[in-house]
Amino acid sequence: MTIRLYDSRAQSVVDFAPLVDGKVGLYVCGPTVQSSPHIGHLRSALVYDLWRRWFSHRGLEVTLVRNVTDIDDKILALAADTTEEWWARAYRYELEFTAGYQALGILAPTYEPRATASVTEMQAIVSRLIERGHAYPAPDGSGDVYFDTGSWPAYGDLTHQKLDDMASAADADPRGKRDPRDFALWKGTKEGEPESASWPSAWGDGRPGWHIECSAMSRRYLGAEFDIHGGGLDLRFPHHENELAQSTAAGDGFARHWLHNGLVNVEGQKMSKSLGNSIYAAEFLALARPIVVRYFLAAAHYRSTIDYHDGALDEAEAALDRIETFLERAARRLGDTRFAGVGARVVPDAFAEAMDDDLGVPQALAVLHDSVRRGNVALDDDDLETAAHEWQHTLAMVSVLGIDPQAPEWRASGDDATSVALGTLVEKLLEARQSSRQSRDFANADRIRADLAAAGIIIEDGPSGSHWSIAQ
Repeated sequence: MTIRLYDSRAQSVVDFAPLVDGKVGLYVCGPTVQSSPHIGHLRSALVYDLWRRWFSHRGLEVTLVRNVTDIDDKILALAADTTEEWWARAYRYELEFTAGYQALGILAPTYEPRATASVTEMQAIVSRLIERGHAYPAPDGSGDVYFDTGSWPAYGDLTHQKLDDMASAADADPRGKRDPRDFALWKGTKEGEPESASWPSAWGDGRPGWHIECSAMSRRYLGAEFDIHGGGLDLRFPHHENELAQSTAAGDGFARHWLHNGLVNVEGQKMSKSLGNSIYAAEFLALARPIVVRYFLAAAHYRSTIDYHDGALDEAEAALDRIETFLERAARRLGDTRFAGVGARVVPDAFAEAMDDDLGVPQALAVLHDSVRRGNVALDDDDLETAAHEWQHTLAMVSVLGIDPQAPEWRASGDDATSVALGTLVEKLLEARQSSRQSRDFANADRIRADLAAAGIIIEDGPSGSHWSIAQ
């Protein structure tokens, strides 16, 4: 078994060999908690949840670190226009992100550090860079400290750019820079900024630059060198490029592999505030069952761009319903038979091969739906042994993908008042139909079945009684 992944730095699919045998250290850039999460944030977190689940399935012990950037220019600027403290605002939005992750069944990270808790570690890296000649304090006494991009020949390696082709760094006042492309490691406190957003340092009171935060947190929780750094494609430059430069210039091995997930478009357009087409997590999760949203966001290859359009969630609902209906049907038919224990709950080889090949979820889902189709055919033919094998395979696959409809988190999300009311009404009609059949009033029994069919309810009669499902 060899897991292969597309390394953004190498620009090719490579074999994954962990730094420590049997373990994986994975650092993922988490949210900057300046405003509510949108579906792009959910998609990114879900991608690395799938990677984590697959590594774990393959027997590797995963340490996943996903940071929270809770100090940032935009956080301070947006809070300045309100009566809310910047840190209270950041925490409020952090809770929104957590709620979105939980709603999608995304496993909690091993560690979820906030940037404000690692300022000492950030200052240590900045000091080391100054000592090594790769950073300098601004000569204007502002307290700013910059990374000297010209001092590091490897700058640009991640995105394969030359320094002369790069745009100026717009993250700090350029007046104290030797080169406009130098980026801020430390930002001196500016007039009007709250005292609570400032820490003492050797260069004056201030706060960390954005890029140094991830270098410090990844080092603190995963060590000077670790296996994988992940994040959205939009973070490759300048954020990840700058992380790589400052960490390696400071003497750390840093990330051995880089993963980047694709973004989310809406009706063919890039999602952005300027276009007014951003879809926030809370409103998106209200459009369908959370398990359906998870299926939709997971179904495309993680490196591809997802295009959300009208009907997309309906398509995901239909695909997921086929899986759910088969699992329910198989459980009813096989549950009280000698075939209930037939077959091992393992993923098929074709599924494993797809997931091993750079997390090929689309191909893995094709294997899953093939198993569902074969299982349904077997049930139709009363081939219970084959059905049992496909049942177990399907259960194994949905578990790995985090879309097992019988898992506690999904059962709870579907138990709303509408579902309960519908179930109660249908069960009452089924009881009336059964009573009519027992009294040989077949005309009334057929009428009830026809009425249910007209409402989109399918009735399946079997040895254990009559069961219903919603037509697709």
